[in-house]
Amino acid sequence: MSRKVILTCALTGAGETTTKSENVPVTPEQIADDAIAAARAGASVVHIHVREPETGQGSRKVEYYREVLERIAASDVNPVINTTAGMGGDLMLDPENPLQPLEGTDLVNQTERLAHVTELRPEMCTIDCGSLNFGEGSMVYVSTPDMLRQGAAAIRDLGVKPEMEIFDTGNLWFANVMVAEGLLDPPPLYQLCMGIPYGAPADPGLLESMVKLLPEGAQWASFAIGRNQFPWVAQSVLLGGHVRVGLEDNLYLRKGVKATNAQLVEKAVGIIDSLGEQVATPDEARELLNLGGAR
Repeated sequence: MSRKVILTCALTGAGETTTKSENVPVTPEQIADDAIAAARAGASVVHIHVREPETGQGSRKVEYYREVLERIAASDVNPVINTTAGMGGDLMLDPENPLQPLEGTDLVNQTERLAHVTELRPEMCTIDCGSLNFGEGSMVYVSTPDMLRQGAAAIRDLGVKPEMEIFDTGNLWFANVMVAEGLLDPPPLYQLCMGIPYGAPADPGLLESMVKLLPEGAQWASFAIGRNQFPWVAQSVLLGGHVRVGLEDNLYLRKGVKATNAQLVEKAVGIIDSLGEQVATPDEARELLNLGGAR
């Protein structure tokens, strides 16, 4: 009997990708349109960031999230909505004067990071389970144990399902601690994020090792960025997990061919089907994740 695989489409992210592909959605209308197209192509879940329409830079503005969610709700599809709650953790440091943050720092407390979640109550939101040297340069993503415990408790109290973003093995260790402390309602949901400098490398053996550390009864997914996106769909399915694709993580359908979100979803659906499994409908995803019933 085939297994139901939850397929998430991460629509836009917050990275500097809008100048690299004209297909990356920027405005609330464009993001919503891509969410609807991805759901029609088979996505169970849409993962939503918002951007400043004029600049394309990542944003935390509640009104942008509201417009995206209202447009999706008015459509003919009902994907599970998963908003980021990771914006507001960026700390840019001057190597010569690290006590003076540089331009580009966007570091706020958990209440501000969760403002749109508190107001709009999406079915799911992310929580980034540790601090990380995020790529080259002087940026640190900040998510301390105290911040995480506070954020997890707040998300639980809102009745929203947290998706724990795991960028390295230490993140996984602490996520397991939060589960043991009862900060998350069952089943806990882990997203194993691979290949992001300088977190966990996109190594199949490492993915298998991380999966073995998950608590019994956990639901999990994994993704890898760039050219590893589609091989990672297969890796995740073969290890019993769920999957994620989308322009947040990869801009190409194949070498030299820029993708749309819907095209990435369609290709992932084909991979899942070729492995003998089935993509979960949004309502099947809700049941697997104990989201409290269908819309």
